[in-house]
Amino acid sequence: MPRILIAECKQEVSTFNPVLSGYEDFTVRHGQSILDYHRRVRSEVGGALSVFDATPGVELVPTCSAHFITSGGTLADAAFARIADELLASVKAAPSVDGVYFSLHGAMATESEGDPEGHLLAELRKILGEQVPIVISLDLHGILTDRMLEHSDAAVAFHTYPHVDFFGTGARAARLLLRIVAGEVKPVTAKVTVPALVRGDELITESGSIRHAVNAAKAIEQSPGGLSAAMMWGNPFTDVPALASNSFVVTDNDPARAEREALRIANLFWEHHAQMQVPLVDLADAARITKENASGIVVLVDAADATSSGASGDSNAILRALLEADYRGAALIPIVDPGAVAAAFAAGVGKPVRTTVGGALDSGRFTPLPIEGRVRMLSDGWFHSETTRELWQAGRTAVVQVGGFTLVLTSRAVSLYDRALFLAHGCDPKHFGAVVVKSPHCEPHMFKSWAGRYVDVDAAGSTSANLRSLGHTKCKRPMFPLDADVKFA
Repeated sequence: MPRILIAECKQEVSTFNPVLSGYEDFTVRHGQSILDYHRRVRSEVGGALSVFDATPGVELVPTCSAHFITSGGTLADAAFARIADELLASVKAAPSVDGVYFSLHGAMATESEGDPEGHLLAELRKILGEQVPIVISLDLHGILTDRMLEHSDAAVAFHTYPHVDFFGTGARAARLLLRIVAGEVKPVTAKVTVPALVRGDELITESGSIRHAVNAAKAIEQSPGGLSAAMMWGNPFTDVPALASNSFVVTDNDPARAEREALRIANLFWEHHAQMQVPLVDLADAARITKENASGIVVLVDAADATSSGASGDSNAILRALLEADYRGAALIPIVDPGAVAAAFAAGVGKPVRTTVGGALDSGRFTPLPIEGRVRMLSDGWFHSETTRELWQAGRTAVVQVGGFTLVLTSRAVSLYDRALFLAHGCDPKHFGAVVVKSPHCEPHMFKSWAGRYVDVDAAGSTSANLRSLGHTKCKRPMFPLDADVKFA
């Protein structure tokens, strides 16, 4: 009759985004509301609950969930202190438990703490002691630190990119935790750190060269004695001392095999790492391609302003380039700009509006662009993710028509790795000549499978795939591709 504690603390940050994240940017839930919410969505916690709920005798102890719905800038120290205090206080107040499932991301950073997840796990250990098993789930874009492994019994990470295994990862973690609690297995972990930061289509796990390392990890996990394995290539935009790529393998009391297999996965990754960069098209050429395109829809990928990777979302760089190129087609463009949204609300639906868009947050990179348009829609910005059905909040949102350009203006950043923001506001991307997608990769059916052209644009931004342009100062060097002739043995 095991008693299982449930906790969650998730955020992915870009430390190159100048706007700090705060407490108010998180959705914080306590107790039963955690279970009520996650039983309705396809999240990691939802997957874990599906296993626990199907196992007779399991008693759940939900404590605290702090979930940043989309990524953002570095987390303010005061905000993290408040989140940590709430989470740890809820654990202290909980009854004794037999095991812990802790849902994390792995790429969080605060103003002064480069490993917040490791800090939380260390504090959790002080409360629970060394005997209570802790299993954590992680995004493969997480940065796996020694401290995280030291204070947990096993880690389970995503196997897919674009991510479609949120639910499955939580379920895998829950099954492993129950085996540990039952005394069926004794997990031991080996980790190998690889000095590489990678981006690009070769990281698509179904078709890219990363599949060799990922498939090896999946095979290990499915083999006798293999408990968990993954290749994590971190988030290149979270510039912290431990930033790197990591393979890890968890076996059932077989440290030699764990080490051997973790090395094999790391070598499979390194064998292909040089291919894992994005060929980029400069802004002027991207605008020219869009203007000259005679058939199909041009998808302009602005991964440099990817809100799901931690960017501010207020880039107007592609909008400006299309205007300067005198593009006359219909374009669909998302921009975060609370001031422009306020102006649209003040004007009202159907009314003309004069304002500026872009450069409201990352003003060092983007300059506000004056526009005159007409307000087509206003909303409260609440909608469900197309991918997981989780409830997302973009804040007050306005759809503004500027000539042939449809601007979806939000008050806060929201993930754009699916089409949910567009569809929730009456904009079907298939009905435009050009669409700006602020995500490096989406599931193929979202855009790529039907787009006439798919252009990775070399624009400025705090999540640019042009990694050398960002200015890393904290990660260990040498590091591919920041440095030449990087070696890995």
